[in-house]
Amino acid sequence: MTSSRVLIIGASGQLGAALRSVFADRQLITPPRADFDLACNRARDLLDATLADVVINCAALHKLDDCESDLSRAFAINAIAVGDLAAACAEREIPFATISTDYVFDGTHRQPYTESDVTMPRTAYGISKLAGELLARRSGPKCIIIRSAGLFGAASSNKGMTLIERVLRQAKRGEQSAVVQDVVFSPSYVPHVARAIRALIDAEAFGTHHVTNDGECSWYDFVRYGLEQAGLPTTSLLPIEYRSVSNGIERPQYSAMRNTTFAGLGLPAMPSWRDAVCEYVRLRDAV
Repeated sequence: MTSSRVLIIGASGQLGAALRSVFADRQLITPPRADFDLACNRARDLLDATLADVVINCAALHKLDDCESDLSRAFAINAIAVGDLAAACAEREIPFATISTDYVFDGTHRQPYTESDVTMPRTAYGISKLAGELLARRSGPKCIIIRSAGLFGAASSNKGMTLIERVLRQAKRGEQSAVVQDVVFSPSYVPHVARAIRALIDAEAFGTHHVTNDGECSWYDFVRYGLEQAGLPTTSLLPIEYRSVSNGIERPQYSAMRNTTFAGLGLPAMPSWRDAVCEYVRLRDAV
């Protein structure tokens, strides 16, 4: 599929910025939030005004505390608005892609979750994101759901500085960082995720796909490897357990994900998370 006009909702975040780069050869439509709030239910007006050929939704209410304390807003942004966008796209036969999360799983597995595994979210954030998936699927067949996790890259995220960047900066200043060692996930390097999303859209690979770097690690092992690659001392890193910093929100303790769809589509496998960290550190140090 050749999409000449690509509409990116949430283009100011780190993934949105990477998508702008990988779709630089297309006509990009990136409305600022001031012009289009995802929760304002103006999806049809936006699509008619922009004449987009494909829509990618990167916007969401991410912060766990905010979702728990304001369920109405969490569902308005992460579920209802996503369903409205998907429905508006389906009415116009426009492909729609939206970003979901590892939080749709309960974290009780001890092997990586695949696209066909049963979802059972434990947080308001995860429940609202799963609701967004279900509403998007209900709208029509031209829907791509991308589940990712632990996004990191050169740009800061809408949630603030990414963990690995914060730890690297603190280590350089000789400061100590406490990092959770008993939560396991699959890191996702933003440039790799963006390229995979472009490949899925171009291949018209409608359905659900896990798009993370290959492999799994704890948050502690993740940032420790980053320190090692940056030539910074790992003695500044303090391993802690999640319960010592938890405020009662039960995030999945194990949410590693594995992609089972790329091979059948003829798409290259995602690089390992270690290769992703090496690339991140190398490009970061080159700036």
